[in-house]
Amino acid sequence: MMCEEHSPSVKQHPIQINRQWPEEGFTRIPAWVYTDPEVYRKEMEVFFAGNTWNYVGLECEVPEVGSFKRNWIGDRPVIMVRNEAGEINVIENRCAHKGAQICWQNQGKVEDFTCPYHQWNYDLDGNLRGVPFRRGALGKGGMPRDFDPKKFGINKLRTVNRGGSIWATFSDDTPSFEEFCGEDVLAEIDHMLPGKKLKLLGYSRQLIPSNWKMYLENLKDPYHATLLHTFYITFGLWRADSKSECIPAGRGEHSVMVSHNEGKKVTEATAEMKRFRHDLQILDSETVTPRAEFNRGRVGGAWVFPAAQFGIQANSLKSRHVIPRGPNAHELIFTYYGYEDDDEEMTRLRLKHANLLGPAGFVSMDDSEMLKQVQSGVTGYPDSLGIVEMGGKDLEPADYMVSEVLIRSFYNYYREAMGL
Repeated sequence: MMCEEHSPSVKQHPIQINRQWPEEGFTRIPAWVYTDPEVYRKEMEVFFAGNTWNYVGLECEVPEVGSFKRNWIGDRPVIMVRNEAGEINVIENRCAHKGAQICWQNQGKVEDFTCPYHQWNYDLDGNLRGVPFRRGALGKGGMPRDFDPKKFGINKLRTVNRGGSIWATFSDDTPSFEEFCGEDVLAEIDHMLPGKKLKLLGYSRQLIPSNWKMYLENLKDPYHATLLHTFYITFGLWRADSKSECIPAGRGEHSVMVSHNEGKKVTEATAEMKRFRHDLQILDSETVTPRAEFNRGRVGGAWVFPAAQFGIQANSLKSRHVIPRGPNAHELIFTYYGYEDDDEEMTRLRLKHANLLGPAGFVSMDDSEMLKQVQSGVTGYPDSLGIVEMGGKDLEPADYMVSEVLIRSFYNYYREAMGL
């Protein structure tokens, strides 16, 4: 489902970055990409306001007419709302008058939107419906007689619904969602969103004091997952000695990373995994034991650039959405979901396995701490370089986990898109 009724796209103004990329190319990452305010400002224009499809939410989050969800595309606030016709719109969260956010709550249900500042009123399609004192008071003041409310609605973005996931773009020039994602990423999305009705299970959110790209890299980095995360490697949820795939997609901006849950085991590779605990037992084995379903033990998912990942871990289905909060921080939102035809037992397992992730997740809490430490390191040494040569110096897909090919592929794309 594609909605093409929208105002003209946001005009972009070229931002020049006075920086030189290391001569080694995409096998090096200069620390200033995580700290430079001008680099960050250009990223917001090129990647979030540019020719990209941005994840906004799930259809099941706005089930009724007037149901809304506030979200962000980069640093731009938007609203996902179901209109009177039952269609889902994504509109800018800013009043056409002075730019104030018209929606301050994350979720809810309304008949229309009214700006708190001067009470300009908009319908669920973003059309301006009311302006207090438009004709003035006591015969004085008011808007000019040629003021036309039809010209001052809120910009409505292009949107697409893929399997119950809602995506939006500011640009008229963005290609179709299918072309943007490509075959491999689209297959992963359709794998987890097969067209069945979705059921919202909950959220977790956190503010991480690191640049937004660090989380993107973290989700393109299977190398760390098999070393840092005791829970993953000890209980076989994600290991270097499991069958896996790392597939760069698009021009390198997207990626697919999958593995197979093979349970707890000792192999030749475990000697390299210093956090592997053969002696560690979990009393509630259900926490790490998925019930067989459509994925057949296959875990992982797809990163859809710039800021979303859809994945499965055990029986937990979730989206991850990254919201940049300046060069040195980002907000991370997990949205957990299931299917309407899930039985009670499966819903319980989806919720239980969600404890692997999120701010205090058995696994994810490791990432949050490490990203903070990395940000502190690169901030203190802005001229330093990161090295991403694990698995080689090429950009070819890998059928093993000890690889940084997805990060190399991303920065190959990043340099070209940013003109660096």
